[in-house]
Amino acid sequence: QLVESGGRLVQPGASLRLSCVGSGHAFFRYAWAWFRQAPGQERELVAATTWTDIRQYSGLVKGRFTISRDSAERGTQLQMTNLKTEDTAVYFCAAAQTAEQVMTRPEFWGQGTQVTVSS
Repeated sequence: QLVESGGRLVQPGASLRLSCVGSGHAFFRYAWAWFRQAPGQERELVAATTWTDIRQYSGLVKGRFTISRDSAERGTQLQMTNLKTEDTAVYFCAAAQTAEQVMTRPEFWGQGTQVTVSS
């Protein structure tokens, strides 16, 4: 399973770091991704990384968010800077054996962590 942490209420312009830790499975050479879902909207891909650190970002967050892998290959982090009110959402981490799979049909999902950006 995957467990996210780090979500909270912040003001616009703030930074926040989300973490995701996996357990109960060997995530050796897995691809990781972060998705988010705002109220009334569909879940959308935010960022993804392969085990070789090839990274992709949504155009809405590119230049502000950075995805990274845990060095022990047990999870992923999402560093978010210059947060905007439109970044408010529940953020989910996901894992799969390939980049294509993690972006389209992940094997593992976390339960989500709430990020609220508001003044």
